Amino acid sequence: MNESLRKIIHVDMDCFYAAIEARDFPELKGKAIAVGGQPDKRGVVATCSYEARAFGIHSAMPMGQAIKKCPHLIIQPVRMSVYQEVSKGVKSIFKNYTDVIQPLSLDEAFLDVTGSEHCHGSATLIAQQIRQDIRNEHQITASAGIAPNKFLAKIASDWNKPNGQFVVTPDAIAGFVKDLPVKKIYGVGKVTAKKMHDMGITTCTDLQQLDQKRLQQRFGVFGRTLYNLCRGIDDRPVRVHSERKSVSVEDTFLHDLPDLPACMAEAQRLYDMLLTRHDRAMARQKEHNSAGQKIKIKALYVKLRFHNFQTTTAQQIHPNLDLKVYQHLIKTAWQRQGKPVRLLGLGVQYQKAADIEQIDLGF
Repeated sequence: MNESLRKIIHVDMDCFYAAIEARDFPELKGKAIAVGGQPDKRGVVATCSYEARAFGIHSAMPMGQAIKKCPHLIIQPVRMSVYQEVSKGVKSIFKNYTDVIQPLSLDEAFLDVTGSEHCHGSATLIAQQIRQDIRNEHQITASAGIAPNKFLAKIASDWNKPNGQFVVTPDAIAGFVKDLPVKKIYGVGKVTAKKMHDMGITTCTDLQQLDQKRLQQRFGVFGRTLYNLCRGIDDRPVRVHSERKSVSVEDTFLHDLPDLPACMAEAQRLYDMLLTRHDRAMARQKEHNSAGQKIKIKALYVKLRFHNFQTTTAQQIHPNLDLKVYQHLIKTAWQRQGKPVRLLGLGVQYQKAADIEQIDLGF
């Protein structure tokens, strides 16, 4: 289908967990709220209200650091079952307007409303109605981006937050991406962004000055993607059944693990937890794949965060879950600094959809 004819909506809930907390506990409205673990147990911020963000608090920040930035911060424990239930309700609203839905997490999703007869076929009006339905049924707000593709729709949903929406029409794409910072391009992380900065590239217009061959020379296979995205071109479809790329478990310890033997002592417990999650992935695979094709494991990996908050990972190509491989990877990762460890995680990476039948492994 011609991209200019596609109508994609990206719906993103506003401070989802925190908004539900303020809804269920009205005395919290308008206050600095953070949802997550307690600072004395090395908790981290899962999400926070806009009032808390004004103090520089953000997701994944250690709660102890958040308290220092905002001493009057109100910490609410995570109530995942409540958030999951609201998320299901929001998805039911989406289904009233389209069956082509790709959830990205509990609080955001892509919708393809191309050819929809709702709201006279207007994606803008559909987005407005969806947001109104969410507010009426769940007493929380959502923002939306409307565009001819997923890349632009996701960026646009952040333009008028909170409780707003922004439309990028086909004839407005060139102007929209003109001054867009390259860090807004999905896939551009800190390393790539620094490389671009060193090259004098800060906006999509800067990136457009390099031809595809030059981009591939500097950024490898990602260069082709960069060539398209900096021009607002993205042909990825909204996938109804998205694949699970990996499964992992991790634990942040109340007291640092002082040495390698202490890390090894935690490996068995985390490995058992990972086996359980992998089994759940297998069960979901059977639900969505009548052919019964098994999930193929591509690699095993570990993640260590040292007491100084520096993080390192180690990975090995391996076709099966294997405790001995994880122990070897833990040793490899720990030896890079040889310091006390505050967080340890184990994970498994699955084959890409191009290699195995696409299945839904979300949980």
